[in-house]
Amino acid sequence: MKRIVIATDGSPSAQEAVDFGLELAGEQDAMATFVLVVPALDVVPVSGFGLAGATEHHATENELEPLEHARERAKEAGVRAHARLLRGEPVDEIVAFADVIDADLIVVGSRGHGAFTSALLGSVSRGILREARRPVLVVRGAAAREPVPASA
Repeated sequence: MKRIVIATDGSPSAQEAVDFGLELAGEQDAMATFVLVVPALDVVPVSGFGLAGATEHHATENELEPLEHARERAKEAGVRAHARLLRGEPVDEIVAFADVIDADLIVVGSRGHGAFTSALLGSVSRGILREARRPVLVVRGAAAREPVPASA
């Protein structure tokens, strides 16, 4: 295994995916590539009549923070890594990027941030599993588990 794509969005599940992906990359002496997907366009109102237009999305420092955190974790772990900011739909961009670099594995958390997290839980990870033509590892760690009540 030479190249591992690790998707992150800063969510607890994605952070667990980063940690697991780094551990795997270290064991395999593989290059880790962290990817973060932001929208390509922002929809903005252009008049008071409900009309909307679109402008290019400019990533904020806050949005880029998960990539910086992942790079810091890689440095601490002694793993070769770099990061890429992708623009567009998360599933399409992550799968296409993994194809372009001929990744050996895509690592993704089981759930992440999103406007409809509660309604579409894990939609990105499910989409990647459905669309990818290469191995996908979905990390479902402690952040994804519901607490189990103690038996009396």
